[in-house]
Amino acid sequence: MFFLRWIQVIRERSKQRKIAHILYFTTVNQSRNPKFFQELGVPDTLDGRFDLMILHVGLVLRRLRSAENETTLSDALFSVMFDDLDQTVREMGVGDIRVGKKVKAMARAFYGRCKVYDQALDENDLNGLIDALRRNIYGQVSVNEEHLGILGNYVVEVSSQLSLQRDNNLLSGEVIFPNISDLSWK
Repeated sequence: MFFLRWIQVIRERSKQRKIAHILYFTTVNQSRNPKFFQELGVPDTLDGRFDLMILHVGLVLRRLRSAENETTLSDALFSVMFDDLDQTVREMGVGDIRVGKKVKAMARAFYGRCKVYDQALDENDLNGLIDALRRNIYGQVSVNEEHLGILGNYVVEVSSQLSLQRDNNLLSGEVIFPNISDLSWK
């Protein structure tokens, strides 16, 4: 009996991990859309790409928190993301001793940014969201205020559209992001 339960748990974890991979790579692909860099002036750097990925994965995790019967997918998605970041850091030539420190710093950045974005979205505080995007996405780069407003409205739209997606679809790995071909939301 114990053995069968153990096998069932392993299968469930494997299934959740596969779904998390699908969610993660769909989400990363969205965050890599060239329009963010070419039209909105997001720095096409390691930091710019990392912050866009954090933003998008954070929005998906925010939505998963409200999904009924969601117990392990959020953890699996988080794990897949940080496994990918760990591998990326290693491929960049960071030595084994420093990898843990780098990944911990990334985790702190992830939690801090998600907390600020969540708070602004929870309070419907577009100005607070825009300020957070200015600091996190653009950093030291000067940014066109119109582009910043478009990105802020895009984040609100993503959050809104994710909230409308069915739990069953999301929990099976289907996440749909808004088409960003028209980034002129105001």
